[in-house]
Amino acid sequence: MTVNPALTKAKPPQLTPSPLEPLPHQLLAALAQHRMATTSQLHALLRPHATRQTVSTPLNKLRRQGLLDYTVLPRSNRSRAWHLTSEGARLTRDWPALRGRPPYPITSATAASLKTPHTLTVVRSHLTFVADARRRGDEHGHLDWTPEVSHPLSDGEKIIADAVMHYTLTGHEQRTKLRAFVEVDRATMGSERLAAKLIEYARLWSYEPQPVGRQRSRQQASTGAVWLRWYPVFPRILFVLTGASRYTLDNRISDLQAMVAQHPLVAALAREVPLGAAVLEDLEEHSPTKNVWVPLGGGEPRPWTEL
Repeated sequence: MTVNPALTKAKPPQLTPSPLEPLPHQLLAALAQHRMATTSQLHALLRPHATRQTVSTPLNKLRRQGLLDYTVLPRSNRSRAWHLTSEGARLTRDWPALRGRPPYPITSATAASLKTPHTLTVVRSHLTFVADARRRGDEHGHLDWTPEVSHPLSDGEKIIADAVMHYTLTGHEQRTKLRAFVEVDRATMGSERLAAKLIEYARLWSYEPQPVGRQRSRQQASTGAVWLRWYPVFPRILFVLTGASRYTLDNRISDLQAMVAQHPLVAALAREVPLGAAVLEDLEEHSPTKNVWVPLGGGEPRPWTEL
């Protein structure tokens, strides 16, 4: 019996999106969105009430198919941080929920180790909002948090937010859509550099690009602020701090408040846009809708929804 060799080749995995979103599809989408996450984080994000094996089994299968790989975290009892391979990034790049999201495969163990600390801390921050939304009955899922979002500033510069969050409060009679730029600080940069991030956001808030050339139509001359291309209301700005003593983190929050008080453009931003800072461990212990956020314009700690 003669067998056609072409028929014996392994077929590529058929992991097209479906209305039911099977778990393998959700795992690939979550890693395409977040770049990297541990097994425990994916468990908490997608199947918190199932066994850990429910998540680890499809992860290992996707790895055998060449779509995922992992790096072992140091001093973690061999915990794995998962990420897409080049093939996984190619497969997911045209999925509707990820359209416009640039593929970001991690091609080496060295690249993975360089990205791991900050990326996993950003996922930790996201998980506090996901868990709180489940508890409250609000709408906020694994694709409602987009890391590394870039927006243009004047003079060809750009600002890159650690994440943009979309969150919907669901009350008895109304739904309120909230958006936030999230900056995750692990105390790896100087406090002044962290506070200067507020100047960049103030520039984005005030930036109105001017059409080039002498002849400008009336429509071109009234394009308005650049952020209106993406948001109906300028997102609130949330700083999540970790990685140092409480004394140090409190000082960093004080420096953020000082920037609001001293910089004219940031002060103008603060009068229009809610600004707050919180310690990540407080979010994990109490939840983001408790009184753990310090308003950067002054006042008592409150929930992020009431800044």
